[in-house]
Amino acid sequence: MQILEFLFGRPLANYEDQEERVGPAGGVPIFGLDALGSAAYGPEAALTLLIPLGAAGIHHIVPLSLSIIVLLAIVCFSYLQTIPAYPSGGGSYTVASQNLGSGAGLLAAAALMIDYVLTVAVGISAGIGALVSAAPGLHAYVLPLCLAVLAVVTIINLRGVRDTGAVFLFPTYLFVGSLAIVIGLGIWKTLAAGGHPMPIAAPHAMQPAAQAAGIWLLLKAFSSGCTAMTGVEAVSNGVTAFREPRTRNAQITLVVIIAILIVLLAGIAVLCRSYQIGATDPASKDYESVLSQLTAAVVGKAWFYYVTIGSVLLVLTLQANTAFADFPRLCRAVALDGYLPRAFANKGRRLVFSHGIYVLVALAALILVLFGGVTDRLIPLFAIGAFLAFTLSQAGMVAHWKRLGGEHARHSMLINGLGAIVTAGTTVVVLVSKFAEGAWVTVILIAALVLLMRNVHRHYRRLMAEIRTDESLPIENLCPPVVVVPFDNWTRISQRAMRHALSLSPEVIAVHVDSGEEQNSLASEWPRLVEEPARQAGLQAPKLEVVQSPYRYVIGPLLEFLLNVEQQYKDRQIAVLLPSLVERHWYHSFLHNQRAELLTALLLFRGDQRIMIINVPWYAHSN
Repeated sequence: MQILEFLFGRPLANYEDQEERVGPAGGVPIFGLDALGSAAYGPEAALTLLIPLGAAGIHHIVPLSLSIIVLLAIVCFSYLQTIPAYPSGGGSYTVASQNLGSGAGLLAAAALMIDYVLTVAVGISAGIGALVSAAPGLHAYVLPLCLAVLAVVTIINLRGVRDTGAVFLFPTYLFVGSLAIVIGLGIWKTLAAGGHPMPIAAPHAMQPAAQAAGIWLLLKAFSSGCTAMTGVEAVSNGVTAFREPRTRNAQITLVVIIAILIVLLAGIAVLCRSYQIGATDPASKDYESVLSQLTAAVVGKAWFYYVTIGSVLLVLTLQANTAFADFPRLCRAVALDGYLPRAFANKGRRLVFSHGIYVLVALAALILVLFGGVTDRLIPLFAIGAFLAFTLSQAGMVAHWKRLGGEHARHSMLINGLGAIVTAGTTVVVLVSKFAEGAWVTVILIAALVLLMRNVHRHYRRLMAEIRTDESLPIENLCPPVVVVPFDNWTRISQRAMRHALSLSPEVIAVHVDSGEEQNSLASEWPRLVEEPARQAGLQAPKLEVVQSPYRYVIGPLLEFLLNVEQQYKDRQIAVLLPSLVERHWYHSFLHNQRAELLTALLLFRGDQRIMIINVPWYAHSN
């Protein structure tokens, strides 16, 4: 217990929930790491596809980034409308479900779930990949390092919202502050030099152009750059994590995150063109990230360079935290509607939705293991789920405002409608341009997940139809059950079970399996030990049935005997009392057989509604 509290903190009571809420300062690192960290690889993803254009490709990064920024602003204004409309958490699933129907909601949920899992796996892998490129000696430990980071992030998030915000506060603002200084200094030097600053450390020379710019290449570069928008929806999903006034605090947090991201994207794009910095081939031994070249060009490779690159690596590694904040909340919303197991809606010991975290960790760990900690091939699958969710959310908000009506509603409907059109177009572009690179896998996974959630809902619906009733308690034809007590030999444990059996019913059957391996006088002692005391008390004496087992099996003969009793008493309930020993220390349980647990499982699997299983524990007091 002490280790548990050291790792995860003491359990929190329900009344402490308000203390776990965060404000904008804590909300930015919790819900913004994914979006802010994407500034480190979004522009590079676009520039990488422009490599065939040579130096000419650099000039396209500014208009491409401007297009992404405009799209980002539209999405921001749209979600500013969504947050007050759905103060209990206005994620795509909630908005689409309530306004477009369950099908659209499940589609949005499935898309986001896949996107969040990829965010964790790819984010951690990217961070460790950058670390390994700086320290090649760690290359053999890529997978263990990825899993270690995953474990650390998991523990931090299981400690609760407030502790998570406190831990991620420093790396987030160090990253933002470092890049802001680099961008500010770089722009000042650019203006002072008339748009052509001299780099302190020269960037990599660009290769001659291998092809001319085409619409298809620019569209692919745009879709790759759109990975910078993943994680934008996080605040809308997590409104309930903010302290009052939570709607206002959530809106402020969203604006701060988007504003910082816009500044970073615009600054990186402008400085890349000013300093003539392009992407290098990721497979080349001379590979150097765009941010590394940019920082070195502006401030050189002194101590501040290493602080900045260190903060970039840290944020890349930890950006998975956004998925940890939102995936469990999304699962909770889906579970409350009956499309996922209800355990996802329950809060854990630290007032977080622990089951969602466990599933997210398991899936991300599986991906990391399958890909050996190198998940570059999963990057084309990014952004598809996010933009599909954006589109469904904005379309749902259009239906929401249309239903409300009024002047304000028309204005809001216009904003959300523009967001729906733009994000829908972007979804098509991303899907088409990335389809052959693996986007088809995302489509299949989304369809499979929607089918799974529908089957879960169908199961719950059928189960409720079967067990629901408004009838009063039936008390006619009440009859005590036939009680069967299996045990090995006569001990205080079996003695206690027999006493409980006699208190339940006058008809008690004791069953003992005789394997023939040891001399057992139970049958000869039964009249003295049980029958005579029962008769003296005016009770019907329990019967002893001895089942022979020449092959030394115990569970099989017991199960067959109990099923035969069930068939013999077709109009009676059968109560099976299982004596069990409870040790003081958990490790002592390995010293005893677990037949009671196995027999319980088999009876539940092979029996029917007339068999009841009652556990009668005996608590050991010895050391």
